[in-house]
Amino acid sequence: MSYNSNNNFYNSIPVVTRNLLIINLIVWAACNLLPFPLYDYLGLYDLNSGHFHLYQLITYQFTHVAFFHLFFNMFALFIFGRVLENYWGPSRFLTYYMVTGIGAGLIQLAVCYFQNIHSVTIGASGAIFGILLAFGMIFPNTPLMIIPFPFPIKAKYLVIGYGLIELWMGFANQSGDDVAHFAHLGGMLFGIVLILYWKKKDGNYRRGNSGNNQSWSKKIKDFFNNKPKRMVQKRPETDWDYNARKAKESKEIDRILEKIKYSGYNSLSEEEKKKLFDASKK
Repeated sequence: MSYNSNNNFYNSIPVVTRNLLIINLIVWAACNLLPFPLYDYLGLYDLNSGHFHLYQLITYQFTHVAFFHLFFNMFALFIFGRVLENYWGPSRFLTYYMVTGIGAGLIQLAVCYFQNIHSVTIGASGAIFGILLAFGMIFPNTPLMIIPFPFPIKAKYLVIGYGLIELWMGFANQSGDDVAHFAHLGGMLFGIVLILYWKKKDGNYRRGNSGNNQSWSKKIKDFFNNKPKRMVQKRPETDWDYNARKAKESKEIDRILEKIKYSGYNSLSEEEKKKLFDASKK
């Protein structure tokens, strides 16, 4: 019974999220168990150090030494990453994760180069901030419980708050602060660019593959069935009606997200998938 429960839990984690968790855990164990400092080879060195190698833009993302650094990054990946993977699919999610992680590294390299800072950067935080950004953009009104606040905060406000804090901390440059704040912002920046690119690309794809064909068929149909349409004047929506409709829509999206959380994206009906897609465009 226990084995089946554990196996079902393991299989309920989407494949890319699952493997990212496993790789990060293995590298963390290796960094702490091997008799030589593995992070010296996997970490991202600044360009002025003379030790930078291109592969480090990949390896630094999977490298952690401190347990709590690993724990908080992997906890966020587990909570938000599996939702995004179920929404996007494995290929697009993996692309997003790697692009935001590499983007975070590039921003960190640029900051260190122009400020003449010598550093070695490790950790998945850049990609994790990219994931938080994506969740806030796609599911902006999802309420989240964040310690120490005793009340839920909408995802969009959480993302904005994190971004402003990282920006302030980055420019504050406090003594003893060894966190790569600009790398976090880099992950968010590259995340915004990639999401907007995908939205434009997907929109053009839908218009190019269905819109034009439908328009031509509609023109032909209208040519043979050219009947005058009766004008119907719609009653304007009151503020009460608007708020009631938005509350109902938000409640329905929350229900769908809960269903994804426990049963996966494939458990959704076509109507539920359409509602989720429409909500992501607002």
